[in-house]
Amino acid sequence: MAKILLTTTSFQDTPGPHLEKLAASGHEVVRERGPLSEARMLELAAQGFDAFLCGDDAITAAVIERAAPPLRIIAKYGIGLDKIDVAAATAKKIPVAFTPGVNHTTVAEHAFGLLLTLVKQLDFHIAETRAGRWTRRTGHEIAGKTLGIVGLGRIGREMAIRAGAFGMNILAYEPFWTPDTAAFARKKTHKVKRVRSLDTLLGKCDVVTLHSNLTDETRGMIDRKRLRKMREGAILLNCGRGELVVTGDIVTALRRGDLGGYGADVLDEEPPPADHPLLTAPRCVITPHIGSRTYESVQRQAGMALENLLLLLDGKPALAQANKF
Repeated sequence: MAKILLTTTSFQDTPGPHLEKLAASGHEVVRERGPLSEARMLELAAQGFDAFLCGDDAITAAVIERAAPPLRIIAKYGIGLDKIDVAAATAKKIPVAFTPGVNHTTVAEHAFGLLLTLVKQLDFHIAETRAGRWTRRTGHEIAGKTLGIVGLGRIGREMAIRAGAFGMNILAYEPFWTPDTAAFARKKTHKVKRVRSLDTLLGKCDVVTLHSNLTDETRGMIDRKRLRKMREGAILLNCGRGELVVTGDIVTALRRGDLGGYGADVLDEEPPPADHPLLTAPRCVITPHIGSRTYESVQRQAGMALENLLLLLDGKPALAQANKF
């Protein structure tokens, strides 16, 4: 029997066969409510876990050093691995499993929800109506507007499909433009035009949506200089990682009116402090990292994360593993 640390809240809170399967496995499960800080992970690491079934917890080199042994498996519930020191895990021969291909549909739907909220000012109108007022503002259409997609992976492609259905023009910046990417871009239903420079894309779009992985190269890629390259009044969406943008520069652009709106499901601090500047910035809609949290996607994500964990505990290959050794 293995001792497992389970931290992801949507796995724990959403009913489904994943909970039944975990209970039936007979393993000891210790539950925490993440995302957990490095300090808390260091405290827990000393308790002797065989496996982490984690979300966006800080699994740093220090945490891995303290946890292993007996830690021998890290099973990520989700796709992004920027909170896990994969190199440190690899050095300890700890497999890092993850769950690609389980939530791209729902994240794209969420991003479009943020876009429609901003262009139609739905948040304002809902609040006014609930307050008993009949205040109306004029919004915008998105048909005929240009959407710029930064990162044409699974989620970026789902954004393109939806943008095509809304009658938008679509540009994309994707450094790794493969033959498969090119074939997708040529489809008549959405027809994506490649732009080879991020700076060029920013200047051509009414809406820019970020779907890049967080790396040393992409961290803070939307800063004051790049915001100035965007069209005045353009909307920026971020359902990738909060650290893809420089928060202070976003707030300044919103307050000046240079940026027409910022819709994000991610922040540089999660959960944010009460005084986080984006929570009170004008023309800004923030949701609490729920873009991938639907009953359908949780079933897929939880099922795959748990299957990865159980396979590895049984000495078998995971369905998807991020490292090799």
